[in-house]
Amino acid sequence: MGEGKGRRVTTTLDPPHPGPSSSTHSVKRRERASVLSVYGGAGLPFALRRASPLATGGCSHVGRKSAPHWPLPGGGARERLDLGSVGLKGRLLGLEAGEEAQAMVPALRYLGSVCGLARGGFPGGFSAACTPAPGKPWLLCQGGRRASTSSFDVVIIGGGIVGLASARALILRHPALSIGVLEKEKDLAIHQTGHNSGVIHSGIYYKPESLKAKLCVQGAALIYEYCNQKGISYKQCGKLIVAVEQEEIPRLKALYERGLQNGVQDLRLIQQEDIKKKEPYCRGLMAIDCPHTGIVDYQQVALSFAQDFQEAGGSVLTSFEVEDIEMAKESPSRSKDGMKYPIVIRNTKGEEVRCQYVVTCAGLHSDRISELSGCNPNPRIVPFRGDYLLLKPEKRYLVKGNIYPVPDSRFPFLGVHFTPRMDGSIWLGPNAVLAFKREGYRPFDFSARDIMDIIIKSGLIKLVFQNFSYGVNEMYKACFLSATVKHLQKFIPEITISDILRGPAGVRAQALDRDGNLVEDFVFDGGVGDIGNRILHVRNAPSPAATSSLAISGMIADEVQQRFKL
Repeated sequence: MGEGKGRRVTTTLDPPHPGPSSSTHSVKRRERASVLSVYGGAGLPFALRRASPLATGGCSHVGRKSAPHWPLPGGGARERLDLGSVGLKGRLLGLEAGEEAQAMVPALRYLGSVCGLARGGFPGGFSAACTPAPGKPWLLCQGGRRASTSSFDVVIIGGGIVGLASARALILRHPALSIGVLEKEKDLAIHQTGHNSGVIHSGIYYKPESLKAKLCVQGAALIYEYCNQKGISYKQCGKLIVAVEQEEIPRLKALYERGLQNGVQDLRLIQQEDIKKKEPYCRGLMAIDCPHTGIVDYQQVALSFAQDFQEAGGSVLTSFEVEDIEMAKESPSRSKDGMKYPIVIRNTKGEEVRCQYVVTCAGLHSDRISELSGCNPNPRIVPFRGDYLLLKPEKRYLVKGNIYPVPDSRFPFLGVHFTPRMDGSIWLGPNAVLAFKREGYRPFDFSARDIMDIIIKSGLIKLVFQNFSYGVNEMYKACFLSATVKHLQKFIPEITISDILRGPAGVRAQALDRDGNLVEDFVFDGGVGDIGNRILHVRNAPSPAATSSLAISGMIADEVQQRFKL
């Protein structure tokens, strides 16, 4: 990506009006010096949406204000905003002036009004600087430092919640550095972050003294604190982990002790009568009450991290799919930087970004990015799709907070559970079935390359043999709703198959070693040689990575500072 391929424009989203359901935010634009990406086409970030209050009676509404929100993938509820006095005809910033344009005009009107016509703006407030080169990704500039559009001190590969939190942590700690984020999609946080169940986990499940346990407990406290500071809505509805069979009670008590060891606050074991007080329609013999478990829109949180990063001077380039990482062979001609930026990151369009150091947070593609850089590709990523069901609106009263089963240590996943969402819906699930594509959210999404990698390079075959009955059961439940409903009825007998609908799905990046063992904890590594010594790979950031994102980012910033001597 050479000089001059992006426009130097900055966008800042003002805090929302303090009304309880406010969702429209004013937008200002200032000229700055380094590049951030704006999302071209239908993905422009100024379509805002309202978050509906949770339509249940048991969750305490803690956050009061809505933070700036980019549109959700797949079409979130967007406000219909009138074109008003702008009067643009034909194409609006590369879009037909239709419904998508309508959702963005007020934000763009603010942009133009701040820039003013003195800099060559169009009538109605649209500056010529807002128009990208045909066919190029939008670039949104931010920051006061003198940095070229293609050279950075540190580059983060991956625009999910972990990558954005890490970028934010690094630039807040090292404000003099030029830092960029590269994201292959035209929008940020649309894969694991955008398909997340939204639960703020307490840290009860994880092995004591593991990174998972420590980072989850720390991260949950930091997420609540951050949401309070930024006015991001969340709900601390709590969670019940419910034993419905006598044989589950010893495992439940062991889990309770583990939670205490991990430092989870205010846990208590409760009996049938207390279960009914918290969840009137739930049956169970005994349960763990986790009052500090909550729910939030993690995509909204991630985009708030991105905004913090922008405002601190960071740069985000979207539509930049990394294809190659190598050491520069010689200084680019007429470059003042010389070999200050020795690493060349090239995308699928042949555009380049140069940098001194790289941090990769590539999620579902973490093994491939590691391999591109010449580092160890193991552990390999195996994608598991989780399908959710939806409780029909008229039946949402059956569930107030999170209801989880007692996990079975013989199997790798937590099992089907009941999860309220910030928009008021209730998700039931997920199952866990092999996805035939790394970003395959539908049952028949297929990638030959992904399948070959799974079969040849990972330990999947061994995993299948070790968990054959579990895998068959998950496949059966994915095909037959009645099987899932039968399981759900163990907890809420009133649910029937007529009360549920098929819902969304997510894909989990599960790291797997060659022996077929799931890599359960966070994995960070680098490499050797010229490139390996300049790269930090986040190789495995499993659930609860979203909950832990701020704690993870602090650890990554520490590691980067120590490893790269910043």
